[in-house]
Amino acid sequence: MTVAPDAATRLWVCDLHTHTACSRDSLTGPAEFLAACRRKGIDRVAVTDHNTVEGALRLKELDPERVIVGEEVRTTHGELLAYFLRSGIAPDQSPQATIDAVRAQDGVVGAAHPLDRFRREALGREALLPIIDQLDFLEVLNARCILAADNQAARALAAETGTLMVAGSDAHSPWEVGRAVTILPPFDSPATFLASLESAQLRGRPSPFWIHLWSTYAKLARRLGLASTPGA
Repeated sequence: MTVAPDAATRLWVCDLHTHTACSRDSLTGPAEFLAACRRKGIDRVAVTDHNTVEGALRLKELDPERVIVGEEVRTTHGELLAYFLRSGIAPDQSPQATIDAVRAQDGVVGAAHPLDRFRREALGREALLPIIDQLDFLEVLNARCILAADNQAARALAAETGTLMVAGSDAHSPWEVGRAVTILPPFDSPATFLASLESAQLRGRPSPFWIHLWSTYAKLARRLGLASTPGA
């Protein structure tokens, strides 16, 4: 999906959940990733590879204005999204320890695809509710959620608890970049990002279910030596 920013109000189109070849289930290199962002009118993009900031830091050097250094962090109970990082957050800590580690870097943190019933990496309601008041946002529109009801449930929970909402493509291929976006006023820091989220618009459409097969292929290609390992 290509979305043009609103020239009158100078809103930014942001994809806040993306992956590169530094995730083991993606084969997207830096050049093709940034080309996709430019082609699709993405003003800011959070690069949130699994359990590493290596790809995000590399892309930040190539396009410092566009790229937000982030990470999708595996915790003991599900995945959290972190933005505005300076260094990586270690995986497999408790959700609380992960939140604390993000805060130590003055970053912002939220839950990725929190109520997606098909993803074992989703926190789920039981793990989410005890920490929801410590999260900055919930991802309530994830283009890779197979059932729209799971995104809708996350949105309802965010509305019920007064939690800010974001959208992201969860892109693992260049084609997916921009499938779901957060449109908001310009920001230049974690604090102004959160302030801008107060008036954000979430737009997007789901990726087809078969796109998950691309991630499966990426993992298999690495095992068979048909693609370089993450970070290579």
